[in-house]
Amino acid sequence: MRNRLLVLVLVWGSWACASRNLVYFSDISEADMYSVRFTEMVQPKIQRDDLLRIVVSSASEESNILFNVGVMETGADARLTQAQRALNEGYLVDEKGEINFPVLGKVKLEGLTKTQAIDLLTERVSEYVVDPIVNIRFINFKITVIGEVNRPSTLVVPTEKVSLLEALGLAGDMTMYGKRENVLIIRETEGERKATRVNLNSKEFLDSPYYYLQQNDVVYVEPDRIKAIQASTNQRSLTVIGITTSLMLALIFNLRIYLERN
Repeated sequence: MRNRLLVLVLVWGSWACASRNLVYFSDISEADMYSVRFTEMVQPKIQRDDLLRIVVSSASEESNILFNVGVMETGADARLTQAQRALNEGYLVDEKGEINFPVLGKVKLEGLTKTQAIDLLTERVSEYVVDPIVNIRFINFKITVIGEVNRPSTLVVPTEKVSLLEALGLAGDMTMYGKRENVLIIRETEGERKATRVNLNSKEFLDSPYYYLQQNDVVYVEPDRIKAIQASTNQRSLTVIGITTSLMLALIFNLRIYLERN
């Protein structure tokens, strides 16, 4: 009886694993030489609550300190401390889509790409400084990966370029219960929240506009049917089933001994 139960458990487990396609891009055979034209990543647009590191460089040291810190003070140590604080804290894009930049005051950056924002600030700063160089980076470029992954978390990316595959790698990859053919991506753009599903079992994803993620994207890996059934079974039910199974096995074992003796 015990052997039969063990066989049933093994067969069920094998069926559960076999029914889930765990292979990424499984429609690319080993004999294929698949290629797709590389599409340029869509530059992320600046959104409210983004934190930007903005550095202005020019031939004038005084102007550099003025635009990078906003306050003119004497003493090299004081300048260095304020400059470092400004770089670490960054400029927050407020609810109106604006930043409060030294000398220039309020500047609206929401909806602009990083390149467009650099051009705008360069033009504005040029009214005060000769040939300025403006650099902008996202400090809080983050994505969130949840669901059937080994390490669900919000990830702060040091660059503005991260693919869905890289994000899953940072989250420890999907578990065996993750539905690779039905990954949900939630994205906020221009005041709208949109959701789309992608199939990581298909090679067509390599040419998808969602191959690269954008800041504040949420990636949700849905569990398969087996995991959903497991989650819907509460701990009390599992305890009752375990006790019942143990009693049945003990009864069968004792009955077998009784029949053998008689």
